[in-house]
Amino acid sequence: MRAITFDIESISDSVVRGRLDIHEQELTVVAIHDSETGEYSSYTKEELPRLWHILERADMLIGFNSDVFDIPLLNRYYPGDLSRLRSLDLLVEVQKALGRRVRLQSLAEATLGKSKSGDGLKAVEWWREGKKDKVRAYCIEDVRITRELYEYALLNGLLKYKDLRDIRDIKLDTSLWETRTGLPPAMTHALPL
Repeated sequence: MRAITFDIESISDSVVRGRLDIHEQELTVVAIHDSETGEYSSYTKEELPRLWHILERADMLIGFNSDVFDIPLLNRYYPGDLSRLRSLDLLVEVQKALGRRVRLQSLAEATLGKSKSGDGLKAVEWWREGKKDKVRAYCIEDVRITRELYEYALLNGLLKYKDLRDIRDIKLDTSLWETRTGLPPAMTHALPL
């Protein structure tokens, strides 16, 4: 199964009720891990045509908060419909099991013993300062963390998070993650005919 783990960085001046308004966001960088090649790569908005053929051949997209942010935002640039591709959003899986959202940073620290190299606001600042390579590196690191969390969950059936001072387990049913059952079928031809 070819899985593409991905993350998006974006920029905007608008915030609605303390949240980013996806319709006001402009994509800056998309980073991916391709399970077929084992490689990490990144694409700016101008480079997106090189990404489309990779996504078209994927069996599944894996992300964190990707169903409500990354896929809808990337879909604004895509000539087809990425929502038709099979996807697994780790944040959705955590929220189903735990009953609430947990930050990627918390999962990374408790599960992998790693810290993120920045945050979305820092990435916006770097982009505005012209530090595009730094944004690419940050985005790739988020993809690396997401991929490692996915692999850890598959192997152990759980992820960990920090709850005040304690590290707690989030038990996850991963039995259907890499099967064709339980998720919508992969749509590897999402471009309009």
